[in-house]
Amino acid sequence: MNREQRFERGLKVLQQIDPAAGQKIVDALADVSPELSHQVVAWVFGEMYARPGLPPRDRQLITLGILTALGGCETELHIHINAALNVGLTPAEITETLLHSAVYCGMPRALNGTFVAEKVFAERGLLPVVDAMA
Repeated sequence: MNREQRFERGLKVLQQIDPAAGQKIVDALADVSPELSHQVVAWVFGEMYARPGLPPRDRQLITLGILTALGGCETELHIHINAALNVGLTPAEITETLLHSAVYCGMPRALNGTFVAEKVFAERGLLPVVDAMA
């Protein structure tokens, strides 16, 4: 598969996860680093997200946990919380994932991730979220 084919496959995968995200990435980086936008689409989505080993739902759970653990990734968390909702995760599953992350990466990072989730849920009219333990 050549460079353009990987990019096209990445755009198709992005369309399935979040129809607006692919073009936003390309547009946001067009002036400063078009190559980075190409790599995000072609490699991250055209190669990694396109792999058959995990369904999109599971990939998003992993991504939410990692971005939360890294900290300082609120923009990416916003994108991936939307993507997680788009591939079938519920707000309760997302908040449970962020709660669980507190055990391994600390309360401040779990709180930051949860505040991003709250913003996404509000934007999508999905508040209040029902706690699974309630």
